[in-house]
Amino acid sequence: MKLAPLTPQPEWHHLPRLAPEFYRGFAVVQWTITLEHRATGWLDDRFHLHFRELLLHAAAREGLFCAVYVLMPDHLHLIWLGLRVDSDQRNAMKFLRKHLAAELARRSPTGVEFELQKQSHDSVLREQDRLRGAFEKSCFYVLDNPRRKGLVEHPRDWPYLGAVVPGCPFLHPLGEDFWEYFWKLYTEKREHSPA
Repeated sequence: MKLAPLTPQPEWHHLPRLAPEFYRGFAVVQWTITLEHRATGWLDDRFHLHFRELLLHAAAREGLFCAVYVLMPDHLHLIWLGLRVDSDQRNAMKFLRKHLAAELARRSPTGVEFELQKQSHDSVLREQDRLRGAFEKSCFYVLDNPRRKGLVEHPRDWPYLGAVVPGCPFLHPLGEDFWEYFWKLYTEKREHSPA
């Protein structure tokens, strides 16, 4: 039996992306970054602190608030909100991924490589999903990942989640007054759209 010759396949298929303008300005985007081969063993307190520092720099550079993030054993989720007309979440993600990749490479044990998948997954929230109640539900869904995966009984028991709002290092998305304070800060810091 004669086999048909193999047709060369592209090495990587990119996930479809919306046009760049969907990630700019006051966009609200949920991002998921997954490790290649769903690798585990890299997540600990030290990585979490370094991740928060990188997230803070990305937020400051591009004018973003990170309402919530959660680091899972083989991937991570975050939701960014743009604060300025010139905010660009794709630039922020490029910066974050570059520095996360370097940190993961330093943590790779002999014979194992911790690498990010080639592309992050994103979901740009529509206008109705940005309304306060709907947005807060989306955020809690992200925070509830560790419970749904059976890692903890309640998200507050998972040590690798939080929010990053420049100037507010102790703001926590499961805190009693988080949303009231978050929306106040967002309203104060959000640039007014040009007329």
